[in-house]
Amino acid sequence: MIDHAEIDKYVKKLDLLTFTRLFIHAQLKGLPSLRRVSENVKRKKMVQRQVGLESISKSQLSRKFGEIPSEIFQVIMHQLIQKLHLILGPKKAEKALGKIHLIDSSTLSMCLSQYEWADFRDTKSGIKMHTSLVFCDGESYPNDVIITPARPADETQLDAVIVQDKNALHVFDRGYFNFEKFDFYCAKGIRFVTRIISVDYAIRSL
Repeated sequence: MIDHAEIDKYVKKLDLLTFTRLFIHAQLKGLPSLRRVSENVKRKKMVQRQVGLESISKSQLSRKFGEIPSEIFQVIMHQLIQKLHLILGPKKAEKALGKIHLIDSSTLSMCLSQYEWADFRDTKSGIKMHTSLVFCDGESYPNDVIITPARPADETQLDAVIVQDKNALHVFDRGYFNFEKFDFYCAKGIRFVTRIISVDYAIRSL
């Protein structure tokens, strides 16, 4: 995919694999900003050896984000899920992956002049990352991630992250509240847990 999309065709320093290694490190260390990622690389020799960089600016990191198609990371994620199936074995993996699915979204603000397509507010752009996490035996990992502009409501993506499996239990907050969808899920035997904000609906559901 990297070769086909020619993402690294003119890249001399921050190629996609280096970028990916760097942000795996940033995720594991809980680095909260591009500035902290940049400082971490500059100050720590061990990080430099791990990612193959001696320094990188936050502006370079920001530009790289805009150059990489999100589909590449979706492919990586699904390949890791498939690898988990191979490690656990089909039956054990199916049992592990069919327990609790945690659904939530995160909104990331971005520069309006560079990301006009990411509809959010009059003064800034933004994207919303809708994530479905599998939780099993105290561990969690992403089952699906959907990227949209920040403005649409969370519930517009609920169908996309719901797993069509009667053994799965979905857990999500009031941002995904939609009476019609809940009625449909109940009719299909899809299990879910969320906060009920209407007593009348709770009684009707019972």
